[in-house]
Parts: sequence; structure tokens; C-alpha cells
Amino acid sequence: MAPFYAMTVSEFVAALGLQGQDVFDLEWRLSEGQGALIAARTGLLPEAVQAMTFRELGPQARMMIARKNRLPCPHCPEDLHRKAAALPWRFRCPVHGMEFHDATGETLSARFGSDHFKKLEEYAGAGATHLDAWVRGAGQGDLGVPEVLQVLTARHRRASPPNVDEQPRMSLKDRRDYHDFLTTPIIRQALTVVVPEYDQVAPVLTKPVRPGLHALTQGSLLQCFSLTAGIGRIVEDPVARAIDVLLASDMNGQERVREALRSWPLSLRRSISARFWRAERDEKAHQTAEKTARQRQSHKYRLIQSHKYRYRIS
Repeated sequence: MAPFYAMTVSEFVAALGLQGQDVFDLEWRLSEGQGALIAARTGLLPEAVQAMTFRELGPQARMMIARKNRLPCPHCPEDLHRKAAALPWRFRCPVHGMEFHDATGETLSARFGSDHFKKLEEYAGAGATHLDAWVRGAGQGDLGVPEVLQVLTARHRRASPPNVDEQPRMSLKDRRDYHDFLTTPIIRQALTVVVPEYDQVAPVLTKPVRPGLHALTQGSLLQCFSLTAGIGRIVEDPVARAIDVLLASDMNGQERVREALRSWPLSLRRSISARFWRAERDEKAHQTAEKTARQRQSHKYRLIQSHKYRYRIS
């Protein structure tokens, strides 16, 4: 409201008779007296003033609210901070419908590709609905947001250097020059299993996200979008997604994932245990069958002997 009256924020707060008050505290929750005072000075209804605050959100959301614009909309003024865009699971301008741009000016649809982005946006919408219900204390079903994020940010495999498909094409000289980069261990988290699209497009050194709720609070646009889509996928089918993570985990990683799953409801954990045992058995049988097929193929006689080829070619 301060730019509307051609004032700085501190000048506007002082003109309202609230000098010395922290602006973020006022935005978070106004007392009845403060709301009435602002309403009297601005001519707005007290209900309209209270609607500008975050009073309907629970205290667990306070750490996630941005004090400034997280991401710019190309059509919005830079000094305009919209309440609807203050939370990290908003990826479009609520007024213009435009995608937010990250720090480099790139959009998510450009990063993922339009087809992948459309599919992920559906899951991100479901995840955002779940997050909205959580911060407002509404019904969330069997799973809360902290429990889901605990699994998404769990380390399902030991840290390892970039894989071949994660490395850029480099000459031998460049590989020697960037030896430290190619041998840097990268934390491997369950997010890359639940949202493999993120694993394919995220820069390898910035692929890990912070644990728990801090992943959303301090994550980049790409990370927050992928986490929100991951929440949507887990909420849709928590048992199947948990089994996917367990099958992709190493021995120590399975222990860490199971530790994260202990906060899930008992009924879900029982379903996961029963179905994971069968999925693991089927996976072992499939691997055994493939190994047997390879062994049989290696024992087949060649129809054309090597001496029939040209010199030095076998």
C-alpha cells in the first residue's frame, strides 16, 4: 500500500500510527486494534485490511513466506508484492497467468520441455492443493507435508560422482582440467526417483535439495516445482511411490528411507512392506532370467568364423 500513497514503507507505517512495528509482523497477523487503526486511516473496511495478512495460515508456514518477490512476473511492477505469490508453490502470476522466471530468466517449460512440463504441472497443481490445505490446517488425508518431504529429501543411495549421462561432453584435456568436478561426490535423494524429469534437467552440482521443509523454503524455482510435483505424485499413490524409492535404493539407503517412512500411518507402512516384498522378489526373478538368457547367448556357436574376415578384423 505504501507506493500507492507515494511513501516508503517506513514512512507509511509511521503515518498509520504504528511507528516501530515490524512490517513482516503486521503482514503476518494484525491485532484487532491495529486493523481498526489502519482501516480508519486508509478508509478500507477492517475485514479488507485483515484479508491482506497471512492470518489464515498456520505458524508452520511462517518460515516459507517470502518478504519480497520470490520470482518476477514480466508484466508486474517490480515493487509490487502479491500475497498469492508469497508461498514457494506458486509458479505462475495470479493476475497475468504468466510463468515465473528464475534467476537466469529461464522458465520451467523451457527447462523441462513443453510436453514434460504439462504433465508435471498437473502433479504440481495437486501438490499445491495439498500444501494449501496443510498451511491452513484443513484436512490432508493420511499424509502431512512434513512426512512427504522427509521421504523426498531422504538419501536413498550413497553419494557418488557424476554418472556418465550427467557429465557434459568433454575432451580429454577438459577432463583433466575438470578432474575435481568429475570426482565430486553428489548427494543422491529420493526426489530424483519420484520425479525423474528433475534428475534429467537439474544441474548436477545443484541437484541435492535441503532436508525437510527447508527444501521448499530455500529452494530454487526448479527445485520447488519438482518438490511440489513430487508431493502430488506421492499423495496420488503413496505406496507405489515409496516402493519405487526402496527398489532404487542401496542397502544403507533403504534403512534411511524406512526411517523416514516411520512417520507415515501404520496402514500405509503395512501395505508398503507387503507389496515391496513381492516387488523385490519379482525384480530378482527378472534379473535372474536376464542373466540366464545372456549366458545361453554367450554359449551359442558363431555361424561365421573369425578367420573368414579380412586381416586384423575378427
